[in-house]
Amino acid sequence: MKYTLLVTRQCNLRCDYCYVGKDASSMPLERARRIVDFAFARTPPADTIDFAFFGGEPLLEFDLIRDITAYIQRHDQYDAARVQLTVVSNGTHFNDAIAAYVRDNQVAFGISCDGPPEVHDRFRRYKGGKGSSAKVEETIRAATEAFSRVMVNAVCRPETLDALPHTIDYFSGLGVRQIYLSPDYSAHWTGEHAARLPEVYGRVGERYKEYYRRGDPHFISLVDSKISVILRGGYQPQERCSMGRGELAFTPDGGIYPCERLVGDGERGDGHRIGHIDTGIELRRMSCHRADDAVEAPLTLCADCGLKPFCMNWCGCSNYFASGYYDRASAFLCASERAAIACAAGVYHQLESELGNVFFDHATGSPLMNSA
Repeated sequence: MKYTLLVTRQCNLRCDYCYVGKDASSMPLERARRIVDFAFARTPPADTIDFAFFGGEPLLEFDLIRDITAYIQRHDQYDAARVQLTVVSNGTHFNDAIAAYVRDNQVAFGISCDGPPEVHDRFRRYKGGKGSSAKVEETIRAATEAFSRVMVNAVCRPETLDALPHTIDYFSGLGVRQIYLSPDYSAHWTGEHAARLPEVYGRVGERYKEYYRRGDPHFISLVDSKISVILRGGYQPQERCSMGRGELAFTPDGGIYPCERLVGDGERGDGHRIGHIDTGIELRRMSCHRADDAVEAPLTLCADCGLKPFCMNWCGCSNYFASGYYDRASAFLCASERAAIACAAGVYHQLESELGNVFFDHATGSPLMNSA
């Protein structure tokens, strides 16, 4: 069960592809406490709970995050074994107090960075237009020194697709060993881009294999997540999209959304907003409409595809941004998933033949263990 709290809509960056509307609002502590109570009351006792702090830039409200954390840990249903805390930052705010909070509370700490300066600064800039790469790189270096594990998430767009292998090299040189690659499905991807995916993903796979050969495994989501899924025979039910049920997002005004990627600017709440913390959830309000320029894969393509168990065709927010529907995969998502599955299968067979049984943890659903 995942509960994402947008503690603020304030942000010092103006990233071109950001899906969260910006304003001066922040979440009152009392409202955050009601959300925490709601989460504990709603979550079955056997399930884990991930409280994720998001924004805007959440660390602009660092004191609020600490206060919410304290309330979570004092809650009469709190159990450290089943509660995970996560902070996802744009990397422009980091200091000793933040580092101590992350360590002391075993927080999963993620930084958004699209790659080296010439890639990152193309889309992730300050309000005045200046690139943010210098400060973000400084934060990544400090975080990798302070913590045993740092997540870095890179958004990939058509303009930066060919730079993905270089981006992997850049993160590796900064000491990052947990790398997530996230295509921007809302971007204008063409058939030409889709045709280049096997070659680009293949070069990422070559980097991955070389790290293993050196005895320095890196977790790269594009490869590791697919190897794990292949070895387990497909995505398991609990891994598939549970937006609106096992995953909820809360805006500063108390609005409830099925996923943090669908909160928008709050002006179009009727499309994705499914309730309010004061009145509860109304799943019947989940609705969306076809995007005017959407190009979705034919439904029969998914129905008859042998790769369907290993494909993220079920990701509601990715589907919406690309096709205008929660339940229709786009042609680009199809091409990306096919290329990723082929890349992962090739990496797996090559390294197994060279190094032996190196993916035992992947088969158990724990692909992070090798890099850890």
